[in-house]
Amino acid sequence: MSDDSPVLPDFDTDFVRSNFPAFAEPSLEGWAFFENAGGSYACRQVIDRLTEFYTRLKVQPYAPYPASTEAGVWMDESYRALAGVLNVEEDEIYFGPSTSQNTYVLANALRPTWDDGDEIIVSNQDHEANAGAWRRLVERGITVREWTVDPETGVLDLDELDVLLNDRVRMVAFPHASNVVGHINPVAEVAERAHRYDALCVVDGVSYAPHGLPDVSALGADIYLFSMYKTWGPHLGLMTVRREVADRMANQSHFFNAGNQRSMLTPAGPDHAQIAAAAGVAHYIDAVHHHHYGTAGDSGSPVSAAERGRRVHDLFAHHERRLLAPLLAWLRDRSDVRLVGPADPAVRAPTVAFVPLDRPVEAMVATLVDHKIMAGHGDFYAVRPLDAMGVNLDPGVVRLSFVHYTTESEIDQLLAALRAAFSG
Repeated sequence: MSDDSPVLPDFDTDFVRSNFPAFAEPSLEGWAFFENAGGSYACRQVIDRLTEFYTRLKVQPYAPYPASTEAGVWMDESYRALAGVLNVEEDEIYFGPSTSQNTYVLANALRPTWDDGDEIIVSNQDHEANAGAWRRLVERGITVREWTVDPETGVLDLDELDVLLNDRVRMVAFPHASNVVGHINPVAEVAERAHRYDALCVVDGVSYAPHGLPDVSALGADIYLFSMYKTWGPHLGLMTVRREVADRMANQSHFFNAGNQRSMLTPAGPDHAQIAAAAGVAHYIDAVHHHHYGTAGDSGSPVSAAERGRRVHDLFAHHERRLLAPLLAWLRDRSDVRLVGPADPAVRAPTVAFVPLDRPVEAMVATLVDHKIMAGHGDFYAVRPLDAMGVNLDPGVVRLSFVHYTTESEIDQLLAALRAAFSG
């Protein structure tokens, strides 16, 4: 935080963890979860809504009989509640089965709005979810220009983006944070540059949103995508699409759904119950806000959903940076490890990938597991950035990722496991 940032309340980890049933599960006792970038624990608010929906509301929604009507109300609540936290309009929220699927649909919906020979910029820092579908458009007459990472640091350079931009560019696609590099890209600055050329700014937030849902309007992103199963929710992909952008897209649903805002970017509707359960993520954010800040603002009036989201985002980020600092410092100070991405906790998300130089990756992960650290290794679908950085994709990197419910004692447990892994 900068010196003029507001003072944050003390972060209550015990309260936070009380909202996640996994921490009361006997089979998980003693295990420290450091593979959150692959999927987080689900909060109680989501689990309760999912269970109740499947128990008494698992009918076709929006019909006039009571169970169906209530099912529709529950689904509508998810659009409303998540739009509020993300600071977008309710009809700018779209659910799909995954971010990869959502991106594929977007590529097909946007292609008819572009002419042959038009250009798009796609970074090679992306997880494949926000790269593959765009790159396939080269087979359909679109020119793909690549925004490349620095081979040493894995960071994207804004000066290089300026060189790539021109009047034929229709879109810039890049991650808010890479799922291996971790560097937090300056989305608002990229959006401003893209918009100078009337190009869309499409942001893969899959590896950033788990650390606090962003204010999408403040970022200036035209399209923002993330995975709800990595943000304490059900296995859905969520994307926000500015209304003016969506209105130009080609309908991807049944022909009779043309003009139906919720359906046009959803070729086959995802699970009704999971949509209904998704509101639990917003309700959890509200619970964290209420516990740490109360219900009223400084003026005594209620706090908007967007402001609640911003406050909780900052609360999570501050806690995570404090825990990230000792892990990065420990790795940075070793000569027998290559840290992927920056070592400064102020500019990266707590997703930390590294390559041991003197120990087999598989053996290192095995030792971590022996010490009850849940972690893994591989390329994590980040084939392009790892390849650009000269990292051997097999066995890949060791990746350690955590979110706001991680504790100091779990960081200590991880560091002890790492010491054993490097000395073994």
